Amino acid sequence: METSSALQHRAADHMTRSMHYDAIILGAGGAGLMCAAIAGQAGARVLVLDHAPKAGKKILISGGGRCNFTNTGTEAGNFLSENPHFAKSALSRYTQWDFLGMVQAHGIAWHEKTLGQLFCDDSARRIVAMLLDECAKGGADIRLSTQIGEVRHADATYHVAGDTADALVIATGGPSIPKMGATGVAYDLARQFGLPLVTPRPALVPFTLGDSDAAFREISGVAVPSVARVGSTAFEEASLFTHRGLSGPAVLQVSSYWSPGQAVTIDLLRDAAAKLRDARSRMPRSGLKAALIEHLPKRLADVLADRIALPTELGNASDATLDDVAAQLQHLTFHPTGTEGYAKAEVTAGGIDTAALSSKTMEARSVPGLYAIGEAVDVTGWLGGYNFQWAWSSGWAAGVAIAGRLQA
Repeated sequence: METSSALQHRAADHMTRSMHYDAIILGAGGAGLMCAAIAGQAGARVLVLDHAPKAGKKILISGGGRCNFTNTGTEAGNFLSENPHFAKSALSRYTQWDFLGMVQAHGIAWHEKTLGQLFCDDSARRIVAMLLDECAKGGADIRLSTQIGEVRHADATYHVAGDTADALVIATGGPSIPKMGATGVAYDLARQFGLPLVTPRPALVPFTLGDSDAAFREISGVAVPSVARVGSTAFEEASLFTHRGLSGPAVLQVSSYWSPGQAVTIDLLRDAAAKLRDARSRMPRSGLKAALIEHLPKRLADVLADRIALPTELGNASDATLDDVAAQLQHLTFHPTGTEGYAKAEVTAGGIDTAALSSKTMEARSVPGLYAIGEAVDVTGWLGGYNFQWAWSSGWAAGVAIAGRLQA
């Protein structure tokens, strides 16, 4: 069997002559590699093209370099989409347990962190190597550092970068993290083939705050357990104050549900009223700052005491006054000026409209042989391994469908 290294370079032998494939996959990320592995092992002749010099670049940087490759709690409710039911088919047919089985079969050590998040013990490179090895088993060609250029479709054949195929898979992701080479080419291709788009936007992204919240920008680096809310959506994890605004897992989660103009509220102190009453009984001559320092980082307590400004000692504060302070601590309200955009967004929400795709095969309903998978599609997961699981599941679904074309 070819090594993954040989696999990446074998396609160079074909650069001077046109080859015909069963499928050309655009994008050597998680979804594209999974699709190539599944289709190739089922007998399809597959070519993967990517402009990047390495396969799986987003995999390599994910999870602090250890790749949060799935989540044990994955289900359709962990994803945003104009059609919340679309992801159900692929997720139920290729589950987190299926991918974990592949990880274990390759001898990759892993561990579970909070909230069902699974990480490699060693390095994210192990996940990329595993996917390349799976592609090698199916004889897939992987051609890196290759510009896609013009894509044509004529006589039921797709023409890309000098080669042809019966099927084309859009697995180029979204424009988040452009420094990694991410682009919006998936949307250009969708428009070319008449597929509608749900307006793309940065997701899992930090917020920026204006001058009215400058005091919070000055405590950059302070993190605190919290519940962050946007509208009726809430997540309980850490919030982080940054030199530009708000971040941390809870904030990133709600950012996917945020629209410009909406408020973001953060609950910084569970059972705040009871804690303040307890502080009043124990240290009646102290101010609010002393009570807050018992439960919150000092720099944050300083800012909150100034913002809320309890103008009396705790012992002189009535129950109603303490209840009002508690309500402010549990509904600390911010009006973000925006987000840090695609440069800091972990993923892109929106994308190719699922109404144009089959949920079973990921094939475009109006363009035979055209598939879209992964982040290119309007399916966006929560933080915590969900987006990788969508890449594996949607890539698997398309790979199976492409292989099925051979028997049709």
